[in-house]
Amino acid sequence: MIVRILSAGVVGIEATGVDVEVDGARALQDPSFTTVGLPDKSVSESKERVRAAIANSGYDFPVQRITVNLAPADLKKEGPAYDLPIAVGLLAVSHQVDPNAVTRYAMAGELALDGRIRRVSGALPMALALRARNVKSLILPEENAAEAAVADGIDIIPVGHLREVVGLINGTSPIEPCRVDLEKFFEEADHPGFDFSDVRGQESAKRALIIAAAGGHNVLMVGNPGVGKSMLSKRLPTILPRMTLAEALETTKVWSVAGLVTKERPLITTRPFRSPHHTISDAGIVGGGANPRPGEISLAHNGVLFLDEFPEFNRKTLEVMRQPLEDGTVTISRAAGSLTFPAKLMLVAAMNPCPCGYLGHPSKPCQCTPRQVAQYRSRISGPLLDRIDIHLEVPAVDLRELSGERTGMSSAEMFRQVQAARDIQTRRFKGAREGLHNNAAMNDKEVRQFAHLDAPVKALLDGAMETLQLSARAYTRIRKIARTIADLAGAPEIGPEHVTEAIGYRSLDRGER
Repeated sequence: MIVRILSAGVVGIEATGVDVEVDGARALQDPSFTTVGLPDKSVSESKERVRAAIANSGYDFPVQRITVNLAPADLKKEGPAYDLPIAVGLLAVSHQVDPNAVTRYAMAGELALDGRIRRVSGALPMALALRARNVKSLILPEENAAEAAVADGIDIIPVGHLREVVGLINGTSPIEPCRVDLEKFFEEADHPGFDFSDVRGQESAKRALIIAAAGGHNVLMVGNPGVGKSMLSKRLPTILPRMTLAEALETTKVWSVAGLVTKERPLITTRPFRSPHHTISDAGIVGGGANPRPGEISLAHNGVLFLDEFPEFNRKTLEVMRQPLEDGTVTISRAAGSLTFPAKLMLVAAMNPCPCGYLGHPSKPCQCTPRQVAQYRSRISGPLLDRIDIHLEVPAVDLRELSGERTGMSSAEMFRQVQAARDIQTRRFKGAREGLHNNAAMNDKEVRQFAHLDAPVKALLDGAMETLQLSARAYTRIRKIARTIADLAGAPEIGPEHVTEAIGYRSLDRGER
């Protein structure tokens, strides 16, 4: 007898349907259990987990020649999510559950030896993929149910034990589908724990971050230790535009595959803020491994990736970020094929002005030689620096500002400015290239089209290029920043004041050729 149960396997951040076919034949000699269909080691080991779970749940393990086929056979099957459909298939071929009723459900879940059902990674991509195949009901572990239930149009049945699944299929113990309130998750996202009003002083830095958020520009902050670079960066997500449902689903898919979605937070509705340590490897940043998983650059998708102590990161680790920052995706190639993860983010980096950190400090002398300073800054390559629009010099804060009662600009005030500028860009880029949603994403052709400079303004920029010895790569960046500054001012055309302010944000280009 053959029983077919639909499950799903995750490839990258997408999932595909997998048919779990269980055949139970009379054992002419010794009973056996064989799994075919390109399983990895964790899938091959499932027979021992399944055997123990069935026995410890009070059922009889079939004494037959068992063959389990996972189709399609050319897709590598990874992880323990096939435990549950294999176990139910075995119970069906031995008629301990109704073999006709099992076809009404798709299912996935890892089995503990006592029959409990443990969470799996990638539940949301599974639910979305099975919904596309017109599956009506999906059985999942209780811990995954809320995450998968955000995929409207498919009933997610939460289960905690193999006995509950048997009761559901046999019709003796019905289980209500899991329901979630999407609006509630988005309302909770409107109450962040950080606020820019906590930052005393640094109004010029806040202005630069408003520009960065409004145009989606990457930022490099340079300042002495303790001036508030990390404090400013952590509050940047509070002024970014609110996530749309499409962005939330795509971000949650990445986190789901990485196993980071929790029962309490099944949908990522706040923009991610990732801050890896400078000792991280290149695989940790962009993703990888034998079975590739998303790295920090993908976990920050639709959010902020903050790299503190920027020059202390391994040079190779920084260089592998160049293409993802340009394309908004990460492609990881292995012998078995290539996987692509999304990586549309804002990069915010922070560094000291010199190795000791006190170059330009008002009271503490710098101990570094000019050569040491040059070597320190040269750890950041020109091509990587080229992908960072705004160079922000963060000054030390006066003691009177720190001890005063006056609070600075709040996140709510800054957010209103950012959202107004983003609305202008949305209207401007309507009907343009797919993926063009903000000024930072413009290519050279689009800069000429949408960031046009009148003759007097162009002459001003050309003169600044010569006088300040700005590098050639700074030219396009300045026009992008100026376009964003003009949007914040509600100006239809870029004016001289917008270009002048934009030039001030390219300080690390000066003197380079």
